[in-house]
This record gives sequence, structure tokens and C-alpha cells, in this order.
Amino acid sequence: MFRVLVTDKIRKEGLTPLLDSPGIECVIQEVSDTTDLDTFDALLVRSATKVTDELMAKMPKLKIIARAGVGVDNIDVDAATRRGILVVNAPAGNTISTAEHTFAMMLALARKISPAANSLKSGQWNRSAFQGVELKGKTLGIIGFGRIGSEVAKRALAFDMTVLAYDPFLTKDRAEKRGVKPVSLNELLVKSDIITIHTPLTQETKGLLNMDTLKITKPGVLIVNCARGGIVDEEALKHYLRSGHIAGAALDVYESEPPQDYELIQMDNVLATPHIAASTKEAQLNVAIIVAEEVRNFAEGKAVLNGVNLPAVSNEVMERVSHYYQLTKYMGKVISKLAQGSVKALDVHYSGPITTLETSLITRGLLAGFLQPRVDFVVNDVNAPIIAKEYGIVYGEKYCDNGSIYTNLIKVVAATDNGQFTLEGTCIREYGPRIVNIDGFDIDMAPYGSVLVVEHVDKPGVIGKIGQVLGSSGINIGAMQVGRKQQGGAALMILNIDKPVTADVEAELAKVEDVTRITAIEF
Repeated sequence: MFRVLVTDKIRKEGLTPLLDSPGIECVIQEVSDTTDLDTFDALLVRSATKVTDELMAKMPKLKIIARAGVGVDNIDVDAATRRGILVVNAPAGNTISTAEHTFAMMLALARKISPAANSLKSGQWNRSAFQGVELKGKTLGIIGFGRIGSEVAKRALAFDMTVLAYDPFLTKDRAEKRGVKPVSLNELLVKSDIITIHTPLTQETKGLLNMDTLKITKPGVLIVNCARGGIVDEEALKHYLRSGHIAGAALDVYESEPPQDYELIQMDNVLATPHIAASTKEAQLNVAIIVAEEVRNFAEGKAVLNGVNLPAVSNEVMERVSHYYQLTKYMGKVISKLAQGSVKALDVHYSGPITTLETSLITRGLLAGFLQPRVDFVVNDVNAPIIAKEYGIVYGEKYCDNGSIYTNLIKVVAATDNGQFTLEGTCIREYGPRIVNIDGFDIDMAPYGSVLVVEHVDKPGVIGKIGQVLGSSGINIGAMQVGRKQQGGAALMILNIDKPVTADVEAELAKVEDVTRITAIEF
């Protein structure tokens, strides 16, 4: 009998996949009331139970931990991985709830529902003060076009809105199927009447809407954020709300939660809710059913789709491919940062003795590395193919002998809306993973720490000027590689630096004459 302990409040309907399975015993009680923790094979929780290493030590038979929700902050995932315990969650369970809340906020903001209701409750009848605007005919800009952004777009189109979408993963084909227009961030900001955010909070998206980017938005624009606090700079938002440039903002998330800045929330043109976009009966039921099905599938020896930690191979196989698995994760991240245009396909070419290994896992490592910078949940070799499919990205493997000087070589060809981008890497004994060619530039890049990729014209003085900017900013260069195809033409400089560059430093570097592009990558 496979025993499952459910420790947090979950409706029985959500546990139906477990309760209806004859080979599974489902026990519903708190950890503190459970005296036989050592007999359970699975643990199903929401956010209340803290799944620590200490708790796992008391459950030696534990094989799987299921979190009925998106985040896994209450679970020590590293400890679970060390103990060989699979952790699963339900990343898609609250998609509809969040999309509907976003649309509710958008409508309430456009029609001034909250201030009108408060005014009437205070005994006033002031119809002229609350004239709103229709959504029909307006342009909605969606930043982040994943599951939730796609659902918001579907509803906006039903309201006869024009929908612009900015997402580095959004291809023209997928955008056309969804009825939206893919645009750059700047174009979206300039043309949108309403802007809604559905991107994860990452190093790249933190402060994405700030004093400079909000400045170029349409006068009278409405801003909606039901994604993550920190993507919108709250001080900048207050500035433009006070000036009237931004007509209103609807916020469900904040830089600090609970919010520290109640001045923003109390502004007349701000609609605020306490991070409840995913809080519906249906969403809570959906996430419970999803993870209950995952536990059932695991108990029956079937595939688990939403694993967040363990690879889907044996330790023996993982040991043989681990160096190349790590290499392709690095390569995926580099492609995600450097390939211009939306990536539609990734072809992985293997040559050398590596072709005798389990390359499918190595390829999945590439997908995970490529996707992870753009989503706010864990991507690994278990779920990477599913996520790639959702974004319309196809991938494949080829074995070849390309006459490389390297014993083993992995070449990735990324097909984008702007053409092809290629990347080559290998593992060298004593030196570990190396990236040896970036889009035709021979290079020797060590993917660790903070790396600055500088695309420039091969002219005297450019390298010195870059060094001056970094030096004046207190940033030391640990290693430097330069590649070029021909004298005086395009060149590529790779700098391993001792600390990350700030956005201000990056902007200064971009001003250097003959520098065509600056990209910072954190490994």
C-alpha cells in the first residue's frame, strides 16, 4: 500500500485521484498529530506546512513531496534532492484565475469602479466625477506571453481590443495563431493604452518599468500588474501617477509584501488588492487535483510532468553525462541572452565519443538552460520539453562528424525570426565546460560568475575604452577573450568580471564608440 500524508487544508474533491485509487492510502492530518511519519511514501502540502530537512529525516520512506500550488518556498528542495525525494508542484493550476483577476482589475480601472463605489457608500451621488473609458478599440500591451498572458489576450480580443505582445520567446507564427502582434518593448510602451505585466521577476525584468521606460508611454496610460512586485519601480510609478501621465494603476503585487509603501496604495488613481489573483475556489481545487494526479502517477510508476528537482534518469547515467548536461545548461542560457529574434527551433549537433552517451538528457539540459531565464518556476530536464512545446519551440538532435579539433563537440543551431544563431561548446579535462564559438566567432569562454559579452567593430582603442568604463565603475576584469572574423570587421569580446554590472554601467558601455551591443550574463 502506497501511503500519502496530506497535512494542509485541501478539499476532498481535490484528493479524488488519490482517494479513488485502491493501491493508495490517503491520510489527512497535521504533522504534529502524526505519530507514524516513518510509514509514509508521499507528502502533500499547501503553504502552511514547512517541509524542512528535519521533517524529511523523520520520514525515511518519503519518495515524493507534492505542493498544491505554484511556489515551493516552504519546501527545502535542496535537502529533498540530496535525499533523492522528488518535488512536484502545479505551475498551471492558477492560470485562469490570474487572467480573470487581471481582466477584472483592467475593467475596474477603466470604469473607475472602486472610487465610484466608495463615493456612493459615503452618501455622495457624483456621476460626472467617474466617467470611464471603454476597452473596445483600445490597444492592450501584454508584457510576457506565457500561459497567463495568452489567456488575457484571448479575453482582450473578445472585447475587440488590439493586442500587442512583448516576449523574447514569442515567435511570429505563435503570435499570428493567437491573434496578437509581436513587438519590441519600446513599441509596446509607446503604442499601448493599457499595459499589463505577466513576466517573471528576474534580474532582467526587475525595474523593467522605471523612470525612463514609463516616460515613453502614452499620456493617460493604465498600468496593471498581477505578476510580481519589483517589475514596476514603485517610486517611478508614483511620480507618473502624481503628474497625471499615468491615469491609473491596478496592483495585486508589491516590491515588499505586505506593502511598505502605503502612500502608493492610498493614491486616488490606484486600485490595489492583497496578492489574491490566484485565490479562487477553482484554482485551489485545480492545483490540488493536479498534484494528486502526479502523486498517483508516481505511485503507479507512470511519468510525472511537473517535477522541479530530480532528473528523470538513474544516478549512473547522470554521472556519465553530468559535465555535458551542465555545459548545455550554460549554452542554453547564452542562447537565451544572445540570440536576436524569437527562437522557433533548437537543433543540437553532437560529434565525438559523446554520441555514445544518453544525449537526450543533455539536450533537455539545453532546453532547461534556455527557458529558465524567462519563467518564474523551476525548469529542468523533466518539464523542459513540455514548456518548450507551450512556447511553440521545436528541438531535435543530430549526430555528425564535423572534423572539429575537439574530441567532443556540441553545436546548437537556433532558428529565430531574424535568421540563425549558432553556439559551440565542449568539456576539457581539468578546465571543465567551455564555449568555443559564438555565432561564427572562435572564442574560449569560461561560463562562470559574471560575464560581459561586447559586440563591437574591430578598431584600435575600443577595448581600452571598455576597460576605462569598467575601471571607473570599480569593476575588475578577471579574464578577456577577443574573437574576430576579419581585420577591421565585426568582433566579439568576452570579459569575465568580478561583479555584475549595473544597468547604469551597461548603458555607459553601450555609448562607447564602435560598440554595437552589450550583453551581461550571470552564471
